[in-house]
Amino acid sequence: MNLPDTDNARVAVVGLGYVGLPLAVEFGRYFPTVGFDIKQRRIAELRENRDSTREVDGKDIEAAEQLRFTADPDEMSDSNVYVITVPTPLDQYNQPDLTPLQSASETVGPLLSDGDVVVYESTVFPGATEEICVPILEQYSGLRFNRDFYVGYSPERINPGDDEHRLPNIVKVTSGSTPESAQFVDDLYGEIIDAGTHKTTSIRVAEAAKVIENTQRDVNIALINELALLFNELGIDTAEVLEAAGTKWNFLNFHPGLVGGHCIGVDPYYLTHKAEAIGFHPEMILAGRRINDNMGQYVARQVTKLMTQRRLHVVDSDILVMGLAFKANCPDLRNTKVIDVIRELETYHAHVHVYDPWVDTEEALEEYGFETIDEPQQGAYDAVILAVGHDEFRQMGAEEIRQFGAENAVLYDIKSVLPIDEVDDRL
Repeated sequence: MNLPDTDNARVAVVGLGYVGLPLAVEFGRYFPTVGFDIKQRRIAELRENRDSTREVDGKDIEAAEQLRFTADPDEMSDSNVYVITVPTPLDQYNQPDLTPLQSASETVGPLLSDGDVVVYESTVFPGATEEICVPILEQYSGLRFNRDFYVGYSPERINPGDDEHRLPNIVKVTSGSTPESAQFVDDLYGEIIDAGTHKTTSIRVAEAAKVIENTQRDVNIALINELALLFNELGIDTAEVLEAAGTKWNFLNFHPGLVGGHCIGVDPYYLTHKAEAIGFHPEMILAGRRINDNMGQYVARQVTKLMTQRRLHVVDSDILVMGLAFKANCPDLRNTKVIDVIRELETYHAHVHVYDPWVDTEEALEEYGFETIDEPQQGAYDAVILAVGHDEFRQMGAEEIRQFGAENAVLYDIKSVLPIDEVDDRL
C-alpha cells in the first residue's frame, strides 16, 4: 500500500463555504493545509481572517497556523489528501446538479500523484462518488483507481448558525474505497474530531447514511405541515396542539414551517433521483416533498385572504417580509423557501419589500434578483410577514413590528415567534 501516513498528511480543502472553511481551519491546526476556492473575493476576506458566513471566528482562522488560502489550483499540488466540500444543489426541475462536484474533480485530477487520497464531503446519492467522480479523477490524472490513488467519503454534518454543534464535537462518519484507505480516512478525521468517528464498510453506506439523515427530517416536518393545514381548517392553533402533545415523553419535537436550506430541502431529491434511476418509485419521500414545497404558496394565499377580509387591496399593496435566510440567526440564502412566499405574492401584483439584517444585499441580488431593504419604514405596509425567527425580530415583539404596518395591516407569523393573541394568524 502506498497510502500516506497521518503523520505526513498534507491536506487541501476544495471549496471554502459553510462546510469547507471550518474543516480547513481544523485541519490547519494539525496539518499543513491549503484552502482553495474559485472566488477571489472569498479568498481575499479569508486572508484577512474575515468570514462572511459567520461560521468561523477570525481568531480561529488566525490560530490555524498551518493554513493558507488560494484561488490557484497549482498551489495545492504538493498535497497528498484532497477534501472536496463543494455544494450539490438542485436544478430547476429538482434534479441533482453535480456540476460543482464534477468541476472540483476535474480540478483535483491533474494534481494527483501516486498514493494520494481524495475525500468527498458533498451530499450525493448512493454510488455517485465511485460512479461519477472516480472516472473523472482517472481521466484527468491518468492514474488507476485503487492502485495509484484512493477515494473516501465522509459526509458533512455542518448546521449553519448552530453555536452548540460544531465540527469537532459532531461524530464523523467515514469510509474509503479499500479497507486500508478507509482506515486512513478514519484516522485522519480522528485527529480533528473530538466526538469520535464512525467507520462504515463502504462508501455507498456512508453516502446513503448522509442522504437519509435529512430525508427523515423532511418527512417528519411534512407530516406536521400537513397537520397545520388541517388544524387551520378546523380553527385550531397548531402550536398549542404541539405543545400539548409534547408533554408525552416520546413525542417527536417537529414544527411546521418552510423547509429550505442546503440539506433538508435538497437531500430527498438526491435519494429519489437514484431510486427512480433503478426503477424504484418512492412514495412517502416524494409525498413529503410535495407538501413542503407548497408551503410558501400556502402562506402567501393565507396572507392575501386575511387582507381581502379586511378590504385591503392586494394588487399594488406593499408587503413587508421579515427574513430571507433559510433559518434563524444565519446569513445562508441557499434554497431558502421564503422566496416561494415572495414569488407567490408577486403573482398577485403586490410590491414585496424584504428586510433581513443577517443577509448580504449583494448576494440576495445575485441569487434572487432583488435587493433587501436597509430598514423597514414605519406605517408603510399593508401586511407584515414574520418569515424567519432571527433574535432581532424576537426582541422587537409584536408591538414594535406592528408599527411597520399601516392602519388595519395584517401581521402573519410563519415561525410562531410571537404569542398567538398578538398576531392575526400563524402557520
